[in-house]
Amino acid sequence: KRPRKLAHDNEVHDIAWGEARVFASVSADGSVRIFDLRDKEHYTIIYESPQADTPLLRIAWNKQDLRYMATILMDSNKVVILDIRSPKIPVAELERHQGSVNGLAWALQSCKHIYSDGIDPMSVYSAGSEIKLYWSCSLPDWIGIAFSKKMQLLKV
Repeated sequence: KRPRKLAHDNEVHDIAWGEARVFASVSADGSVRIFDLRDKEHYTIIYESPQADTPLLRIAWNKQDLRYMATILMDSNKVVILDIRSPKIPVAELERHQGSVNGLAWALQSCKHIYSDGIDPMSVYSAGSEIKLYWSCSLPDWIGIAFSKKMQLLKV
């Protein structure tokens, strides 16, 4: 039986793959950690929540520029943009939402566009309630959104 390695101090909320064999995770312990499957003994903490005991909920890796990733804090209206070359210090903190951010996704066709969804039904696209979004892998000009009991496909 192989021993289990402790990766986070609390439950893991999300993971995102970067390049082959490299992934990042966020946790209730408030940290973003990068793991490389070629070296299972070590990991790198690249960001920790500025407020003690504030969980990180989501992580998204920019597939067009693997130096960048984004994360969100629980009960926060911020999207935190990180550069893995500069651990601990965010590149930017985007605060466009009026309420808490729930999810995020980098555009598949561009390294400079990121989408976030939150409890506020606003931003570039407005709906009657909270929005969830998914980029199409096979058709990168299209996104799918879900809200209330509805689903819509949008060309971006």
